[in-house]
Amino acid sequence: MAKGIIFLLACALMFQGMPIIKGGYPGAKAWAEEKEEARYLERRRAMVRTQISDPPGYRKPIRDENVLAAMLAVPRHLFVKPNDLSKAYGDFPLPIGHGQTISQPYVVALMTDLLEVTPEQRVLEVGTGSGYQAAILSSLVKEVYTVEIIRALGQQASARMRRLDYNNVHLKIADGYYGWQEHAPFDRIIVTAAATLVPPPLLRQLRPGGKMCIPVGGQYRVQHLTMVEKSEAGRITMKKILPVRFVPFIRAGE
Repeated sequence: MAKGIIFLLACALMFQGMPIIKGGYPGAKAWAEEKEEARYLERRRAMVRTQISDPPGYRKPIRDENVLAAMLAVPRHLFVKPNDLSKAYGDFPLPIGHGQTISQPYVVALMTDLLEVTPEQRVLEVGTGSGYQAAILSSLVKEVYTVEIIRALGQQASARMRRLDYNNVHLKIADGYYGWQEHAPFDRIIVTAAATLVPPPLLRQLRPGGKMCIPVGGQYRVQHLTMVEKSEAGRITMKKILPVRFVPFIRAGE
């Protein structure tokens, strides 16, 4: 009995003067948050390892260390809907509302890898969605200009970018078919929705020597991830990379 009283007195002295914080002792919330972030980091490591750098045999491994580092650094779970947190690092796309999706992690990594970006470049993205692809690019290039046609998604993505300090990502709510003429030409262009044809305004806004990665094909037909290159003389060449399935390219008025 005496030992129990001594223990209680010691505990009282230990916590004397500490402020009472709703939800637990001081530091408990920060400790829980650190533990949760460590858990998400481990899930990102598994995502990069099993889906991207050492994927199943039918996929091309992504070897670019900068792309892998970006995929590891960006907290994908902060770009999905709250009820999909447990699925954030799964090997599949996820709905983000308004009929749109956040792309499968491997597809995001592959498209980024195909662009072969460098730190001094400026990139145009058409189809911001949740902002995940723009966040991946932000650590790899100088500036990212991203266009989203769905106002609600654009506003959510803009707020998310500010909150997470992706300060070199610039967002506009508009019809991405027309690109972003005020900031053209771009070294690279990435389109994250399937177009039936490559929009001519985007071809014009691509810098000579530049590259564009875009899924091409109708909603109910086979789509192909396509690499577009513009030579220094302005000649356009296109190469199909692999079959994909993206949401359709939306135009104003549709």
